[in-house]
This record gives sequence, C-alpha cells and structure tokens, in this order.
Amino acid sequence: MLILILGLALWWGAHFFKRLAPARRAEMGDKGKGLVAGALAVAVLLMIWGYRMADGPYWWGASAPLKGINNLLVLAAFYLFAADGMKTRITARVRHPQLTGFALWAFAHLLPNGDLPSFVLFGGLLVWALAEMAVINRAQPRWTPPAGPFPVRKEIMAGVGAVVLMLVVGLIHRWLGYNPFGG
Repeated sequence: MLILILGLALWWGAHFFKRLAPARRAEMGDKGKGLVAGALAVAVLLMIWGYRMADGPYWWGASAPLKGINNLLVLAAFYLFAADGMKTRITARVRHPQLTGFALWAFAHLLPNGDLPSFVLFGGLLVWALAEMAVINRAQPRWTPPAGPFPVRKEIMAGVGAVVLMLVVGLIHRWLGYNPFGG
C-alpha cells in the first residue's frame, strides 16, 4: 500500500507544484515541463505497481449493474476530455471539462471496486481532481466560457472519439485480466 500512496503523493505534488511554488516553477522554464512530466510518469508507474501489489479489506465486488453504470460514467468522462480538446458546446457550461471528466472517471471506478486499494487509488485521484478545480477557481475566480460557434461535426467527432477510446480501453482492461463489460 505504501508504494500506491507514494505514487498518489507524487501525482498530487507534481500537479500542485506550479501552484505551491510558482516562482520556482517559472525559474525552471521549459525544463520544468519535462521534470513535471517525468514525475507524473513515475507517479503513474508507482500507482499501477502499488495497486497491483496492495491488499486490504474487500467490501463488495463488481456486478453487471455496477459495471454498466461504471461504463456509462467512463464514457461520459471520455466525452468530456474529447469535448475540451474540440471545444464543443458543453465547454461553454462546464468550466473544467477535463478535470470533471477525470473526477467522473475516478468516481465510476469506485462503484465496481469495493476494496481498500481501490478506495485509496480512485478515491485519492477523485479528491485530487476536486481539489485541483477548487484551487484553480480560487486563483482565477473569473471565467469566460467559449462563445462558439459549436459545429455539429465537432460534437459528433467528440462522441465517436469517446466511444472508440472506450472500446480500446475496454480491450486493454480485458487483456490485463479485468472484464469491464458484463458480470
């Protein structure tokens, strides 16, 4: 569990570095981007390694209904990521589409995974995403949403991209031994 927690701590630290030490981060310039990206890569590896090794109480298991709800929420999360990149209509209503999608993804993974390592990993990532949004909102209280136009073509592309990504991620999960589709 320690490795998992270290990975989460590094994830939080790398993401909040810019906000906690803005002068230091600015001094680093472009080199800092590489260091932060490297720290995030190490954080992800530690979280994966730590999660696969971790053990703890198991309160409930995945069921078909929980997996179905999880999949719908993950699909919505993937759509929010695509929508942000394409600046679709929803970006005029949701200030932080990627962080909202990330929080949705993390929450979705808590539903079918009723064990302590999942609560630490996905709960820790969910709290990070919510904290990140709060910190950004406090630092930059004014927000000007995109005004459009919002072409239907972009909406369709974001939706199709989310579905394709969902299928690819689902296949990777199956390949790793986790069946995200079904009971």
